[in-house]
Amino acid sequence: QVQLVESGGGLVQPGGSLRLSCAASGFNFGDFWMYWLRQRPGKPLEYVSAINLRGNVAYHRDSVKGRFTTSRRNAESTLLLQMNDLKVEDTARYYCAAAIGRLQGIATETHLSDYRYWGQGTQVTVSP
Repeated sequence: QVQLVESGGGLVQPGGSLRLSCAASGFNFGDFWMYWLRQRPGKPLEYVSAINLRGNVAYHRDSVKGRFTTSRRNAESTLLLQMNDLKVEDTARYYCAAAIGRLQGIATETHLSDYRYWGQGTQVTVSP
């Protein structure tokens, strides 16, 4: 069956780094745009990044630009999120998700139902 399994979350101090991974199985990973989403405490789900099929173009929300890098390894069906210079406001549960094509309007509002598949998430806590 389809699975997206995130890993790599944890507790880190402000200014620190984490690398999240998402292992995909049960579907043709290379046919899907991949996304990172997050839900901060008391906030709705929000888009973090998107990456195209080949992995040569990635988009990031403004608040993480220059600090987060999204990449994918199609041969390994793996999605990555390198997070540097983490801030307290990056504290959230991070999810990976798959969709056919590049979704429009998700920078404003997004829901898990916008995506074909999604994982259970991994918690990232940034605290002094």
